[in-house]
Amino acid sequence: MEKRVTRRELTTLIAMAGLGSSILPAQAWFAAVQGDWNKYPGNPVLGGRYGTCFDVCVLREAGLFKMWFSWRPEQSIALTESQDGIHWSTPDVVLRPDRTTGWQDDVNRPVVVHRENAYHMWYTGQAKDKSMIGYAKSANGGDWVRQSTRPVLEPTLPWEGVAVMCPHVMWDQHAGIWRLWYSAGEQYEPNAIGYATSRDGMQWTKYSANPVMTPDPAALWERQRVTAAQIVYWKGWFYSFYIGFRDIDHAQIGLARSRDGITNWVRHAGNPIVRPTPGGWDADACYKPYAVHEDGRWMLWYNGRSGSLEQIGLVTHSGDDLGFVPS
Repeated sequence: MEKRVTRRELTTLIAMAGLGSSILPAQAWFAAVQGDWNKYPGNPVLGGRYGTCFDVCVLREAGLFKMWFSWRPEQSIALTESQDGIHWSTPDVVLRPDRTTGWQDDVNRPVVVHRENAYHMWYTGQAKDKSMIGYAKSANGGDWVRQSTRPVLEPTLPWEGVAVMCPHVMWDQHAGIWRLWYSAGEQYEPNAIGYATSRDGMQWTKYSANPVMTPDPAALWERQRVTAAQIVYWKGWFYSFYIGFRDIDHAQIGLARSRDGITNWVRHAGNPIVRPTPGGWDADACYKPYAVHEDGRWMLWYNGRSGSLEQIGLVTHSGDDLGFVPS
């Protein structure tokens, strides 16, 4: 069994190195932490002078992390890069609002898929009283061309309310389809998670038994709503990293899994896996997870909130095992 380094022991390691936690070298910290989900002691890793940064997507390509994130002061989607997932380059805005369309006064909450020779982005377009999902393509991940002035997914069903948002998309090579998980319901924070499929990324067929993930009323931490799932296919299971809301202002991050990614979701016994730190930069809420498996560990970025400011932090989990009982 791996030994988990306690917070006190980690603090001691930092002190022995003569370093403040905010400048602890990435590799030294990765080597020190083992076991459950550990917050990087120098969090947040993105925010500060940039203002509110939230709802990210991260790809690891050719030894480089690429993060597309929602940048509230710009009402846009930006791109930043990093060698270690901790120290990020100056962001560049890569997709701005298009207010001529009537539904993209603000663009945010992207997911990016690199397939063959193109990058594909699905994102949320928002106006005052509605949210919808758009689609753009890029040859390099930085220069994006919208594929339509119309949304590719919009609320049409009673449970979807006035908003569909927070897309997560993966390509199913075996079936030859795009698979989409999305959140829907209220505009401020959606209520549940639905599922849809598409051959071309433009025309989507919603699952007839939506929503596929709803709040667990028996779990205090997520009893009000669940949203913003990132879905990872890993060793024969679909894993959902998602947000659970105790109430509209307080959120934490949970983990569940399903054999088909649609039905019979089983929650992790240790939920929530990421919780606010009292008095910290994420004291009020932990939102929108995005996890990547890299070098024998899981790295998960999320946006934490204290007051009105949201910033991006990192937690890690060592090894491949995500802690579910074998079945």
